[in-house]
Formats: sequence, C-alpha cells, structure tokens
Amino acid sequence: MEKMKSLADQIREELGKPPAKVVEVPPKARAPAVRKAKQEAGPKELPDIIKAITSYDNTLHKSLVHVRFDQKTVNTLTKFKMATGTDMTKFVAFSVQHVLDSYPEIKTTIKQFIQNTEL
Repeated sequence: MEKMKSLADQIREELGKPPAKVVEVPPKARAPAVRKAKQEAGPKELPDIIKAITSYDNTLHKSLVHVRFDQKTVNTLTKFKMATGTDMTKFVAFSVQHVLDSYPEIKTTIKQFIQNTEL
C-alpha cells in the first residue's frame, strides 16, 4: 500500500531530481531551414481586431452559456488560442458583443418581441 503514489507525488519526485545530462548537438548537425523559420517568425504587428479581442475585458462576466460549434470552428478557435494566447471564451464574448453593437436591429427585434408579449 505504501508503494502506491498519486500522480502528483510522482511528479514532485521527478521535479526534485537533478536534471539528466543534455546532449548538445553540434551546430553543423542542425537543420538550417529550422533556423531560418525561427528568424522569419519574429515579432509581427498584430491586426487591430486581434488587439481588440486580446484587450477585451470579460473578468466581470459571470453568466455561463452552453454553445455548440462545428468541428471546423472549434479547430480554428483552438489554433487562435495557441497563436495568440487568448482564451476561447474571451473570443466568443467579444464576438457576440461586437455583433450586437454592429447590428442594432437585433436589439430592436428583441424589444419589439417584448412589447408584443402579453403578461
């Protein structure tokens, strides 16, 4: 029974051990194409929409909505998260707010429905 350890205990033990020897690869053995790709992938100017999504503040949003997406959209959102570090919920919250602000007829339709509904 004493030999059974949780995954967290196993990880703690591994982190406590000194790092294994790292074998260095001589510079000539490295692929030159890899170096070029890293040099070309330097800091680029982000488009304004990505800056707006990244700076969008959704920390006070407390309501939760279950949303369904097709697989292609999920893959795109996942890649967006990896590329920018922006959470999917922030992206979706920004998008919905942007659509509601850009198309006021949506709010007008909702208001008309509420006025026509009998209590």
